This record gives sequence, structure tokens and C-alpha cells, in this order.
Amino acid sequence: MLILTPIFLLTLAAAFFVLAVIGAAVFRRGCGKRLWRRMEDWFHVYQFLTVPELNQTKQQNHLYTKLSLYLHSLPSIQDSHFANLLTGKNQNDVVLCLAPDQTIQDRFLGATVYWFSHPNPNGNGTYVLKIRQVDKRRILRPYLQHIHAVADEIDQQGKRDLRLFTNSADEFGQWRSVPFTHPSTFDTIVMEPDLKNKVKSDLESFLRAKQYYHRLGRVWKRSYLLYGPSGTGKSSFVAAMANFLSYDVFDIDLNKIPSDSDLKLLLLHTTPKSVVVIEDLDRFVAEKIARISVSGVLNFMDGLITSCCAEERVMVFTMNTKERVDPNLLRPGRVDVHIHFPLCDFSAFKTLANSYLGVKDHKLFPQVQEIFQNGASLSPAEIGELMIANRNSPSRAIRSVITALQTDGDGRGCGLIERQKEDDEMDEPDGVVCGEGLHTVKDLRKLYSFLRFRVTRKSTSSNSSLPESPLR
Repeated sequence: MLILTPIFLLTLAAAFFVLAVIGAAVFRRGCGKRLWRRMEDWFHVYQFLTVPELNQTKQQNHLYTKLSLYLHSLPSIQDSHFANLLTGKNQNDVVLCLAPDQTIQDRFLGATVYWFSHPNPNGNGTYVLKIRQVDKRRILRPYLQHIHAVADEIDQQGKRDLRLFTNSADEFGQWRSVPFTHPSTFDTIVMEPDLKNKVKSDLESFLRAKQYYHRLGRVWKRSYLLYGPSGTGKSSFVAAMANFLSYDVFDIDLNKIPSDSDLKLLLLHTTPKSVVVIEDLDRFVAEKIARISVSGVLNFMDGLITSCCAEERVMVFTMNTKERVDPNLLRPGRVDVHIHFPLCDFSAFKTLANSYLGVKDHKLFPQVQEIFQNGASLSPAEIGELMIANRNSPSRAIRSVITALQTDGDGRGCGLIERQKEDDEMDEPDGVVCGEGLHTVKDLRKLYSFLRFRVTRKSTSSNSSLPESPLR
């Protein structure tokens, strides 16, 4: 007969307790992790806090942007049941992003919190924080400060993927974005070294000048005017600025804006750490083809709305010429720095030859220099295209530039074939100077041989006594 003594009951209870603890540990690490979390929910009261992508005034919520950087850097996102695989800033980088309605957890100061993404019907996203009520008062404020600090560190390390935003003609005041992957840098653009160093120094000084601007009572922004003929590298320079600063780019098309108020609304929806670009401003002022007024553009450049909403932004305006523009449009305060982008001279040509062809000196350089001194000129884009088309032969590439300079544009890009000179290297193929591609003499000979064979085959097919030659 079994006697239930107190000692036996205590031993049995202890055994059950140990088994329960071991079973719980195994259960939590196994496939019942979600069920264990639900069991925990029965004994705790949770609160839910939302972080929408847009705030009440339809502006970008900066906390949402920083939270997105923070969450995508968490190791726990790899343990999420579902995650989106996206291409990062580099094509070989794969980035894990939280899928809609999927949950990841984070630990801070001994507390466990949960995040999940919830899409809205209007297409904007929302992050939802699930936190225990007993932990909210203790950790919420330092936890948000921690998120800000980590996101700022990611920004400073250049890990943030840049975006290119364009305004939509259908949704006034709204932006659409794609990844910004332009490869242009200050090392690749063609510019005088002294001027390039001054621009870089000016941008670096701007990045460090937040407290200085605020002490002066000025908004922390910088504005640049880039002017010069088409093809001189203004757009590439904007991309180089964005990559140097690690700033997003907001490209404003004035023709898609129906009114001055919509132009202001676009500025409201830009974000800090961004380059705001308006191209061909002189054409807009001269032709007045857009539906916004010149006064609307002036208010955009230095009005009250700019003073309130242009913090930590670089404004860039491009023109082909300043002659047709009212000087008041370009006065200090509206434009801080003017940068001229001229057509190529011999110094710029040598920089292009080094970049495109890997040539620092060549026997044809004196002839090129003489042509430049006589007043001939081309844009960097035109010279660069000629060098790309003939990149396998530096000598032929330089001669194609000489021909283009001498003809002053006649014959460029229309299939001009240059014969190889006697002093060229024997392994340099001839090419076609055009924007469509490079066709070598070897390819032309193959085509000619094939056509000649077809003609010969056709002529001999009527004579059955002669055997057909096989295709070689």
C-alpha cells in the first residue's frame, strides 16, 4: 500500500517542477515558440504604439525612416518567419526587409519588445510596437533614443541606401522613388582640381555647420547654381554631390506642377539629408511653359516655407546660361555658390583621356592642343562618347576627337569610318566613330566574306557538275 507522506509529496512536486522547466525550455526552442508567446500574453498586459510613414500634415515621419534603418539592421530579422529579399545599394548586396504583418523581437534593458509592419490602404507603411505595460514607462524613452543613435551611426557609416525621388504628374505634392545608384563621384567628374577641392571643402564645411547656422538665425541649407552648355557634366556633378554627402536626391520637374501651392507642398514632403534639384531653370524663366509663376519659384528658393522646411538640404539649380535670367533671381541668399561648366579645353581633354583610355601622354596630344588653341571646342559628353566608341584603340580614339574638333560637329555620330594610319599599332582595330557602338574591320571582313560566298554559291548552284563549297 502506497503511503503519501509529506516528504514523498514534496519530492514528487519537485520532480514535476523540474520536468516542467525542462519541457518549457525545449518547447520554447522548438516549433511551439509562437504558442509559448501566446501563453505569455495571457499573463501580461501589452500596449501597441504605431509609427506611421507620414505624419498628420502628410510630411515624411523622420522617426519612421530611422526606425526602418534600425529594424533592418537587427539580427532577429533573420529569424522572422517571413522576410523580403531586396537588392541593396550595390547590385551584389542582398538586404533582408520585414515583410508586412510579420513580427520580429528586440531586447533592451532586459525587456522584450515586438515590432511588425502593417501596410495602409493608401500605400504608406506603418510600424507597430508591442510592449509590455510594465516595461513601457521604464524603457520607452531610452529605447527610442537608442534607435536614433543606431540609425545615425548607420547614416554616418554610409550604409543607408540612397533614393532618387521624382514628382508625379498624377498625384500632386507626392513623390515617387527608385534606388539611387549613379556611379558618379568627385574622382570621376571632369573639373579643375582646384575648383573641385574648393567644392568638396565647401560641402564638408556645410556638414559641420549646423550649430553655426542656427547661431546666426539661418536655416541650415546650401544652394548651388550650375550653369554651362549641355553635355558639360552638370547632372553628373549633382550625382557626385549626392554620393559625397550620402544624401537622397529630389528631382523637381516644374512642368508637372499645376500651381505655386503644389510646389510648396513638394518641398514640405522632402526629407533632411537630401539634394533638391531644379534643372533648366533659365528655360522655365524665358519660355514660361509651366503653370507656376516666377514668384512661386522665388518663394521656393528663399521664402518662409523654405526657411521652415529646408533644414539640412542642398538646393541645386542648373542653367545653360545666366544671360537671360534676372540677376535678382540669383542674388546671395537665393544662390550661395555659382559654378561654371565650360566646354572642354586641352586640360579637360587630358583628364578625359586618362579616365576613358588610360592614357596620360600621347604623340597626338600636341596636335589636339593646337586645335584647342585655335578656338575649337566640344563638350565633355561628346569627347567621352568618341573615346568610349573607340576605347580599344587610344590612337584611333584621339584621332576621332581631332576629326570632330576640325569639323566642328560635322560628321559626328553618323557612321564616320576612320582608316588606320601606318603609325598605328598593328593590334588596334579600326572602328566606327558613332554613338551606337563599335564595329571593327574584322567584323566587316567577315560580313564581306559571307556575302561573297552567298553570291558564289548562288552562281554555282545552276551548274550541277560543280560541287558546292562548305561554309567555313
